[in-house]
Amino acid sequence: MSLLGRLFGGDGRGGAEDESGAETGSTRAASRGHDQPRVGLYVDGPNVLREEFDVDLDDVRAAAERYGQCSFALLYLDENAPAGLIQAAEARGFEVVTTSGDVDVKLGVDATAAAVEEAIDVLAVASRDTDFKPVLEAAAERGLATIAIAPGEHGRSDALRNTAHEDITLD
Repeated sequence: MSLLGRLFGGDGRGGAEDESGAETGSTRAASRGHDQPRVGLYVDGPNVLREEFDVDLDDVRAAAERYGQCSFALLYLDENAPAGLIQAAEARGFEVVTTSGDVDVKLGVDATAAAVEEAIDVLAVASRDTDFKPVLEAAAERGLATIAIAPGEHGRSDALRNTAHEDITLD
């Protein structure tokens, strides 16, 4: 069974203790006053929403929600993002974060802050950029489950895949 399965009792939602009697993610979530693990979904727009991948934001959210309730879903875009993309993302329940600087830096800082502040139990990063490897490592060091979501087989980062507890490749 995967580490995430052990943390969350097999299906990402149940179980109180693993074989050793250690507290699992769902027990940890319950001890923090939550029924389900809280998932923070961070989407690297410039690296995921490319024509060659044909990614649907609903599929990205559904992938993250396999592991708990999305406390927040953030889509990071640069200042040149088309208004139609921003409106479509907001209509799907994503909070859009636009930045004039490097999208990677803003996403990395925000995701790390959520992990450190214990605002989430599961960190899901949708990207193909190896820049987020330290973010996943920092979250794991703090006891969070981590998920790397790739936009497709050819858009997958092996570094993210190998660092995260679980990896998902969208079709």
